[in-house]
Amino acid sequence: MTDHFKHEFRHDFNKLNRLPPYILAEVTDLTRVARRAGEDIVDLGMGNPDLATPPHVVSKIVEAAQDPRNHRYSSSQGIPNLRVAITEWYMRRHGVELDPDHEAIAVIGAKEGLSHFVLMTVGPGDVVLCPDPAYPIHQYSVIIAGGDLRKVPLAPDVDFIQKLEQAVARTWPKPKMLIVSFPSNPTTHVVDRVFFERIIDFAHEHDLMVLHDFAYAEVSFDGYQPPSILEVPGAKDIAIEFVSLSKSHSMAGWRVGFACGNREMVHALRRIKSYLDYGMPQAIQIGAIAALRGPQDCVTENAAVYQERRDALIEGLGQPGAGCWKIEKPLATMFVWAQLPESMRELGSLEFSKRLLKQAKVAVSPGVGFGETGEGFVRFALVENKHRIRQAVRGIRRFLRDAKAS
Repeated sequence: MTDHFKHEFRHDFNKLNRLPPYILAEVTDLTRVARRAGEDIVDLGMGNPDLATPPHVVSKIVEAAQDPRNHRYSSSQGIPNLRVAITEWYMRRHGVELDPDHEAIAVIGAKEGLSHFVLMTVGPGDVVLCPDPAYPIHQYSVIIAGGDLRKVPLAPDVDFIQKLEQAVARTWPKPKMLIVSFPSNPTTHVVDRVFFERIIDFAHEHDLMVLHDFAYAEVSFDGYQPPSILEVPGAKDIAIEFVSLSKSHSMAGWRVGFACGNREMVHALRRIKSYLDYGMPQAIQIGAIAALRGPQDCVTENAAVYQERRDALIEGLGQPGAGCWKIEKPLATMFVWAQLPESMRELGSLEFSKRLLKQAKVAVSPGVGFGETGEGFVRFALVENKHRIRQAVRGIRRFLRDAKAS
């Protein structure tokens, strides 16, 4: 290109500039560099499921992909049989009755559905309440949509509802929406149905829409069963819930999820998706039907694998002696949320994560990457097999022992 045609690019991406630095990318980049250098890193950072999609689901997708009828554009709201299968799952699992035509919609993963719903319903001047720490898209979707984010601390021994009341009392204009997610990523915080009753009462009192990200609906341990917010009477008046098959059925790469609840909220999501996409490929939708209607042993087995990995990590780190790190066992999700060892808290979660990577050869996510309240914690993703997790335990204990001796 000649100098005559060269010019300096001066356009300003306003929404991009509003997004904070993505702290989690720092450790991810360092992990990539270390692996390229030939180092054996046990990567417990990104929550990318390593378990295989059930064979009966893969077989159905392959079969459907060979049918030319599935090579055409699909429907952005999901094919009718998938929406019926979704409502059947809700009735079977949670006793919730839904209209497949007006109260259920398929999404290209819960992340896509939630972020597009916020984009459709939030604009400049709209205030949204969201826990802190939180899965990043919960907060960033509000920023991308141009709304005003109000972070509400979610921490051990803190009454979250009380904090919500305080946030509303101190906020003007009045908040429009509340985004929550239980079981929580990253904190693994779990709740009971009474908690959701308080959330729905709070939302009715303050005229709030409620978005519930229910990504870990079926990854739970020790007898705990996560409730759906839609089980609560009156929830469908004001709430929409997003569910994913990424973890329960190990379908992360297929991008399968759904949203259910208030029909006006589902309609809003359907409208924006009708402009933006044609839905997930139809063969994958047919596979999702097989996942929801077929044998559910795979769901139980996947949860059992994550529980075994949880136990290997926490029990290994908690063994007495040098390098002992006591961590509470979570009741759900594929993560472990751990407060930094007392001797390491002055480092902060990002620096601790960097040192753990360099010296223990273990990658974890710094808690501050999920929000200010996450400082002082790290998140382990249970995405390596038990052998590798035990390898990580040895490396971490050695790192803590050496740090204490120096």
